[in-house]
Amino acid sequence: MNGQDESNVGALVENHRAFLGFLEKRVGRRDLAEDLLQEAFARSLSSAPQGASDESLVAWFYRVLRNAVIDHYRRGGTTERALAAVAREMEEREEPDLDTRNAVCRCIGILSAALKPEYAQALQRVEVDGLSVQEFAAEAGITANNAGVRIFRAREALRKRVTSSCGTCAEHGCVDCTCKKPGT
Repeated sequence: MNGQDESNVGALVENHRAFLGFLEKRVGRRDLAEDLLQEAFARSLSSAPQGASDESLVAWFYRVLRNAVIDHYRRGGTTERALAAVAREMEEREEPDLDTRNAVCRCIGILSAALKPEYAQALQRVEVDGLSVQEFAAEAGITANNAGVRIFRAREALRKRVTSSCGTCAEHGCVDCTCKKPGT
């Protein structure tokens, strides 16, 4: 590190508490503010304006922090909208009739037992036991959005296992399944 870089770091470190207060006021959580500040320090030290006075450097870093807050909320908004859409889709889909459910490939039960325990539980409670996403979320102690994502990921993991195990049978909905059953 050269003398200018050390001077930049020194000026920014001296204002650490003020920067942290600025971020905490805007994001509402100290731990999140600390994370954003650390990330901003790491990203921006190499691009700090060279030869700037301490005052100019601090003003520049406040702009960096404002952008970090904006990026944080953009990322959060996108994630929240996606999770809400998955939860809505889960609630709006129609259940197949009992005959269709019973005709579906029996190996699905075996394959789902090999999933991560939280995925297997999510599929069991929602798909087999018929709980709504909200009911499952309350039971599991997680948010409805998190439950929706867990169920989505569980379905994707199960789909991959069924495709791997059953091949073309899986492409046709596993009705009248003739695939080699797992473990046979």
